[in-house]
Amino acid sequence: MRENSAVPLIARILGSIIFILAGWGKVMAGGAIATMMAKEGLPFPLAAGILADVVELGGGLLLLFGLFTRPAAVVLALWCIATALVAHTDWSKPGNQTNFMKNLAMSGGYVAMAGLGAGAISLDAMLRRRRVIVRA
Repeated sequence: MRENSAVPLIARILGSIIFILAGWGKVMAGGAIATMMAKEGLPFPLAAGILADVVELGGGLLLLFGLFTRPAAVVLALWCIATALVAHTDWSKPGNQTNFMKNLAMSGGYVAMAGLGAGAISLDAMLRRRRVIVRA
């Protein structure tokens, strides 16, 4: 893949949409998310809801813009696995097996992004170029 390829940009856009929309929905739902977290049996449901807001909306936006892409992708990969294990293990419920597998597949994509980085069309690349110019 060429350094100036748009492929990483497309991957970041596609990989970020689900988290930006989900995170924004959670922010707008407010206390309803804490109620859902309590129903899932999570301790500290309000804190878990805030964490979900930050990880999903924040991580999605970081990925979209290609800023701190590698760590953001690691966090999102771990988040996908965690949410699969917390919310989608009861395969007697319709859709849970599919959502569990979807989360694992998404994790694979985020692991690839963590390994490959944001690409040339990103804030990470822009900051890297700026550091090189400043040091020169």
